[in-house]
Amino acid sequence: MDSVNKTLYIPLYGKSYVSRKGIILEDPKAEQIWAAEAFPLKGKSASKWLAYYMGIRSAVFDDWVRQQLVSTDDTIVLHLGCGLDSRILRIGADSLPWYDVDFPTVIQERRRYYTESDTYHMVAGDLRDNNWLQTIPQAARAVVIMEGVSMYLSPAARRALLRALGSHFQQIQLLTDCYTELAAKLSRYRNPINDVGVTTVYGIHCPDELENDSLTFIKEWDMTPAHYIAQLPSAERRIFQTLYAGRMSNKLYRLYEYQSK
Repeated sequence: MDSVNKTLYIPLYGKSYVSRKGIILEDPKAEQIWAAEAFPLKGKSASKWLAYYMGIRSAVFDDWVRQQLVSTDDTIVLHLGCGLDSRILRIGADSLPWYDVDFPTVIQERRRYYTESDTYHMVAGDLRDNNWLQTIPQAARAVVIMEGVSMYLSPAARRALLRALGSHFQQIQLLTDCYTELAAKLSRYRNPINDVGVTTVYGIHCPDELENDSLTFIKEWDMTPAHYIAQLPSAERRIFQTLYAGRMSNKLYRLYEYQSK
């Protein structure tokens, strides 16, 4: 795997870490894969504070997906940049058409731990060229998950991806986390992804930048809800709040929801 692909081990470690502690989310698959892979994280990428953050981020995305799947008529789920994530198992949506998409090398690794079915599919593709989208059947509605993805796509690649999604589906519900422009600048020097060799990322100035003729911004989501922070050990809550839920964190990292116009 190249350096960008290796970033998948950071959230994998976080989910396995909180799952082992019995807080935030239950993810035995992450525990299994992390134990088997034993990827050598180092520095900030191996910190418990980041592990808590990755666990909470995934739980927030899970909560959003559950809300979107209250109605499932002619709906598919599209998880872009899925890595080794087990969201389909955590959500319990194995009866719904679900497509996990990532680079071919990631999907090859993923096939060691997951099995396709009539409804669950793994798609090898590069989000920067969108040829993979032709293998996805058209549907009236697509619930699109972009967790830990947008910052690795250039502005041109992001625009092309969102336009392609808008053309392929009648209706889209999208949740994506984004770096701010400040975070992208600082990431060259201080970011856990540097520990796996990534130095080039992209930020956005405001959520309107991801809008287009078919997609509009709906709302911003809280990346670190209080009810998840409350599950941390009491002695660690204040430190985590300062590191990942304070004013500075809000200047670096945001969570935006979009839907079709």
